[in-house]
Amino acid sequence: MIMKTTFTRVVLLAVALFAPAAWAKVNIEHWTQPGGAKVYLVQSHSLPMVDVQIDFDAGSRRDPADKAGLAGVTAAMASRGLLADGGDPALDENGLSEAWADLGASFGASASADRMGFSLRSLTYPDLLPKVVALAARQLALPAFAPDIWQREREQLVASIKEADTRPATIASKAFATAVYGAHPYGYQMTEASLGRIDVAAMRSLYARAIEPCRAKVSIVGDVSRAQADELVGALLARLQQGRCKDALPAVAEVAPMAQPGATQAIAFDSAQAHVLIGQPGIRRNDPDFLALTVGNYVLGGGGFVSRLMSQVREKRGLSYSVYSYFAPGLHAGAFTVGLQTRPDQARQAVAVTREVVAQFVAQGPTAQELQAAKSNLIGGFALRLDSNRKLLDNLSNIAWNDLALDYLDTWTAAVERLTVDDVRQASARVLRPQDMVTVVVGGETRHGSEWNA
Repeated sequence: MIMKTTFTRVVLLAVALFAPAAWAKVNIEHWTQPGGAKVYLVQSHSLPMVDVQIDFDAGSRRDPADKAGLAGVTAAMASRGLLADGGDPALDENGLSEAWADLGASFGASASADRMGFSLRSLTYPDLLPKVVALAARQLALPAFAPDIWQREREQLVASIKEADTRPATIASKAFATAVYGAHPYGYQMTEASLGRIDVAAMRSLYARAIEPCRAKVSIVGDVSRAQADELVGALLARLQQGRCKDALPAVAEVAPMAQPGATQAIAFDSAQAHVLIGQPGIRRNDPDFLALTVGNYVLGGGGFVSRLMSQVREKRGLSYSVYSYFAPGLHAGAFTVGLQTRPDQARQAVAVTREVVAQFVAQGPTAQELQAAKSNLIGGFALRLDSNRKLLDNLSNIAWNDLALDYLDTWTAAVERLTVDDVRQASARVLRPQDMVTVVVGGETRHGSEWNA
């Protein structure tokens, strides 16, 4: 009977994951718990499920320079077993996985450049959800960080790094990050050497310093009331050490100007395609021109086959199968990147055409027709960003993490519709500096930077 009940719940959960949700107005409730955790809730009672995201300021931007990768491996190791606690026995990674499977729920951790996050998904049946929350609270507070497991994980990561470093795309990405970010943590690279300096003591130290209730931002979407959500958050964070947040975490320096603006780095590599990356530091996520730059980038290189870069580089000249551009904003100025692949003997021409298209767009902005097409496409697809609990949770956690207005989703369409050609042109001209963008070419002709830019 237990097995049948569990199977039924797993099936219901699978249905819930893919069932679309229709959103008219997104009502976001927000409050701060006595312990300091900030909670953001969207009630959705169409399905008996709940999705929770718990975020902490413990991303890779806080990695020590000699331990690049610490946040990422700490998050990964948080799911590799639990310590014993009171009447609860220790669980190895297999036992933990089986415990979640028995509940028909999931809980996991990951780290990005800015944050370390924990994601919970469960059905909300009264006889199930308390058990799910209890296990999640234990995993959040008591990861084992077992040395033997870390040794195994580290060996696998080193092998993965060595394999990735044989690919031109990896070489280009690492060189580009160094050129754009310099010594800023956004440009740190996890290496065999940095992994060798990371031990479980470093993981425990990071965890104890940053994973505290008063530093949590908790986003919830699902079939719970405000009172139930508040109780759920309290239970999830209850096993963490309380009241140790008197001191703010150390500030992280902003991204500095590039050391060699306008430089081109050509890296010899025997490959069928040359990999090209062009760019510069871009914007923070809370930049007031974020939407103007998003719409402008759709015209420039984010709109696929309707973008200017695709038209000029692929359609008119046949220099690349695909070419794209994007902003990657964060708590700091994430990179603006243009990327393409081309035949090695065409790399110089492809770089020249791409840089010319970017410079012309920054100088002139989009045409009225391009702007309207971009706005229509983005507005028309906006509902698809909110058509499931998981997608809505992603948007909600984005609002919470970046301190955006609670009505951000409700006003997004109107804000995009109001944008003018001048708004996009001025925003692009303020942020983008085509003459200063760095270029990395892996696999093309080996030339000096001045020759590439000629």
